[in-house]
Amino acid sequence: MSADGGFASEINLKASKSCGISDIAFAKKRGISILEMVKSTWVYKKLRNFRAGIEANIYVLKHAFGLFRSTWSGWHGFVRCVRSAIVAYNLLILGRLWPTQA
Repeated sequence: MSADGGFASEINLKASKSCGISDIAFAKKRGISILEMVKSTWVYKKLRNFRAGIEANIYVLKHAFGLFRSTWSGWHGFVRCVRSAIVAYNLLILGRLWPTQA
């Protein structure tokens, strides 16, 4: 599991380990060693990079697709706004992955 640095504490580490989570990587260490969180530094780097990728996707959704503020009214309008932005982003990614014909 990869978590934000705001959740980094000995208490949260022990609670997650007691729930059966074997590896947890906090964005900020806050006095917790890497080997206390995960089995190896390789696992820590993989989890850290995974979280960085998620943050990059959130950034693109907020800034390129307007999810920093919903202009549609009501809860249902908010849900439609978020869903349409995610669908548009997924179509953009699929379009970039589509093989081009030479």
